[in-house]
Amino acid sequence: MASDIKITVQDRFGRKCASSGSKWEPILGYSRAVRSGNVIAVTGCVGVNADGSYTPSVEAQARRSLQIIQAAIEALGGKMQQVIRTRMYVTDVSKWQEVAKAHGEVFGEIRPATTIVEVPRLIDDAALIEIEADALIA
Repeated sequence: MASDIKITVQDRFGRKCASSGSKWEPILGYSRAVRSGNVIAVTGCVGVNADGSYTPSVEAQARRSLQIIQAAIEALGGKMQQVIRTRMYVTDVSKWQEVAKAHGEVFGEIRPATTIVEVPRLIDDAALIEIEADALIA
């Protein structure tokens, strides 16, 4: 996990909510991830670097998104091996093999259900991918 990803956890209405400090979390009113019972839902994560920049590679952005997801899941007591579903939104689906490489490095043995779809744009024009994840904690 990248050491520059800082996750804080708060109890809210009987659930554990993780925050990455994203500028969008308080504006839109959401958590990076929420744990309710044995379920962790991670909101869409773009591959933004700690300084707010984006690398121009969708593969590198996918890796960064997955690092943020891992940090959120672990902060809530889960493991990547417990991920049962991912959803990937990309701005250019023709680059799916780059995305698949990064996703496969993390989930090649885990094999969660997954979806990849093309969207016209994401919350930041420099963002090329956004990834969501759901985990079931045994």
